[in-house]
Amino acid sequence: MSVEKRQSPPTEGGHAVGLIIFILGVGTLLPWNFFMTATQYFNGRLQAPNGTSNATSEGTKDYNYDSWMALLSQLPLLLFTLLNSFLYQRVKEHFRVAFSLVVIFLLFSFTAALVQIPMEPDAFFSVTMATIWFINMCSAVLQGSLFGVVGLFPPRYSTLFMSGQGLAGIFAAIAMLLSILSNADKNSAALGYFITPCVATLITLLCYLLMPHLEFARFYLNRNQSDKPETTQKLLNSTEKKPLNDNAKDLEANGKIVEAEESQERSSVFAVFKKIWLMALCVTCVFAVTLSVFPVITVRVQTVYTDNQAWKKIFTCVCCFIVFNAMDLLGRSAPSLAQWPSRDSSLFPVAVFSRVIFIPLLMLCNVHDSKLPIFFRHDLAFVIIMALFSFSNGYLASLCMAYAPQLVRSKDCETAGSLMTFFLVLGLAVGASFSFLLGTLV
Repeated sequence: MSVEKRQSPPTEGGHAVGLIIFILGVGTLLPWNFFMTATQYFNGRLQAPNGTSNATSEGTKDYNYDSWMALLSQLPLLLFTLLNSFLYQRVKEHFRVAFSLVVIFLLFSFTAALVQIPMEPDAFFSVTMATIWFINMCSAVLQGSLFGVVGLFPPRYSTLFMSGQGLAGIFAAIAMLLSILSNADKNSAALGYFITPCVATLITLLCYLLMPHLEFARFYLNRNQSDKPETTQKLLNSTEKKPLNDNAKDLEANGKIVEAEESQERSSVFAVFKKIWLMALCVTCVFAVTLSVFPVITVRVQTVYTDNQAWKKIFTCVCCFIVFNAMDLLGRSAPSLAQWPSRDSSLFPVAVFSRVIFIPLLMLCNVHDSKLPIFFRHDLAFVIIMALFSFSNGYLASLCMAYAPQLVRSKDCETAGSLMTFFLVLGLAVGASFSFLLGTLV
């Protein structure tokens, strides 16, 4: 009877745990989104005052904040995503998560305090870049650690976690919109904006500490590790896994060759990579294209309605950040309804690589002081291009992450998922690096 009780999950508490996991998902991507959405604030602080050493004969010094912010966000994410794969064996998950959240909270508090402290642009830029590096370093460890925690729960909780991550960008953009619309002065509005992630991070920490005290969560957290589902596969694959073909995978799905496969050892990383290399290349391309122009180019697009001061103030927040995050979230959800092109279709890599067209399209919008001719001057044209750009980002990235595990045996799905995660972050880093070049062309 005790065995049955141990194997049967509690009937109550699932909704509370689901809400906590959703909040944990939001908390993991708050740092990146809050620093990215606040680009107008940081660029404003970096404008050199008249008569200082930063003012040159050619004008104000260009710190290229957007490109540096993207690069110094993605490099620690890439490095510490790899490091976390070693940390999880040596450092307890409770310490990794709690320590990361505390450091993120302190760094956000420090950023909020800087709002009220006058600083020279050079010093402010250096301090901000160091803060971005360390806050994303902790965010990488936090995200990798929480992936493992959420993987202990049923698949629907993984979906809630990913939904929380998708909403983090919208949350940051709405917080910025509210701060802009407030009647407070610029410093007070910026202070309120950066206090928001402080509170959100504190709530995330409290939720994480509360979760083990809920009976429903305790059941899954304390289960024997042999019962744990394939973590990476479930977190990255938000769509249903379909059979690879009518032979081996169908037989496996019917339970006819599971025992034979269980007796085999896992394939090497290189062997798995040879099977999923196309999907790895595709996911790298998707995010490289996205980060090469977002936000470094997109935040420089301005409205044609320059006489409407109210719209001019919120244009970037609404048409760049809110449109991007909303359509990206919609794109991530779309594969649960339809998956086209199919995994084996030659149109799939064509669709992925065709996203390169968005780079010139966005560069030819109404970019401020652009060196290029402007073909898409109207606000509506920019919004339509941004909507297609962000929807295709979320949709194709989700398909890449869903298709890759289907190309390997079940025992190799975790390896495939880890490889895809690495190439996803690699694409972000490549795009952030490429943004420097594109930034000089417009």
